Amino acid sequence: MTTDASTASPQDLFRRTKVNAADERTFFFKLLVAYLIWALGVALVLLPGLWPLRVLGVILIGAMYAHWLELQHQCLHHSAFRRARRHRIAGFPLGIPMLVSYSHYRVRHLQHHRYLGTDQDSEFFGFDSRQPVTWAALVREALAFGRLGSAVADIVRAWTGSWTYETGQIAPARKREVVTEYRLFALPILAAAVLVAFGQGALVLWVWLLPLLVAVPLHFLVELPEHILCDNTSTDVLRNTRSITGSWFSTWYTNGNNLHIEHHAAMVVPINQLRRRHDLTLAYAKHTSPSYPQFFRAIAREAAANRRAARAQAGARAE
Repeated sequence: MTTDASTASPQDLFRRTKVNAADERTFFFKLLVAYLIWALGVALVLLPGLWPLRVLGVILIGAMYAHWLELQHQCLHHSAFRRARRHRIAGFPLGIPMLVSYSHYRVRHLQHHRYLGTDQDSEFFGFDSRQPVTWAALVREALAFGRLGSAVADIVRAWTGSWTYETGQIAPARKREVVTEYRLFALPILAAAVLVAFGQGALVLWVWLLPLLVAVPLHFLVELPEHILCDNTSTDVLRNTRSITGSWFSTWYTNGNNLHIEHHAAMVVPINQLRRRHDLTLAYAKHTSPSYPQFFRAIAREAAANRRAARAQAGARAE
């Protein structure tokens, strides 16, 4: 049941609730579905000679790699399980394909929540929502495969003992967790190298590398709506964040990332409970969209307008 905005106040958006047994079962089911779809994708890419099915398999695997990061995001906030330690156990493997350290992501992401709307805001994934929306910027960020290279550099620094946290403060225990996770990331990389050495490079290509071509831009599209074209100079979550009503499919695939105002207002509330607060968001928030297609059309219009403005300025300078 959704909250009746006519009888509730905006403060109800900020109400905290604890994870209960039903929330935990919901998250276990999400994990099961995500891993089963990944397994289906793997089965399809292993089919010999059936190229359309193998391509479908790559798309499914890549889509799940991006989806896993949204499940990992819920673990970061300790809003999936009743016991805190389970979040790292479940969250760490979800980031392996895209080399996203659970503990590193958690420290940076909680910092993002703390400093949103200030100059200290620094999200783990580097798209700056305060930059002008241009086609070049959108394409560059959608194809930001360089982040994988940065993760490999972090792995090297973890093994050489030179890894440091460069975006604020980090507790010694958290730093040890981050270093441990980056060191563990060397194992799948070494396993892939061994498979290639023994003539199984195709397996690495189809199950890991090609799906990343799908996962990286998909994850960018999931993250893009959160704060772009919002009031990034405000610390008011009703002004600096966007929610998208979306469909059941988009809500499932983004793991509720479309309900982003609700999430920022009460980040420890289990994701599956956020839909009940959406009517309040529609009543009081400044930036909402009914669907992802409408949001992306708005982004396209903004990029087109900025391109026209840039061309007009260039023409004026040339005269």
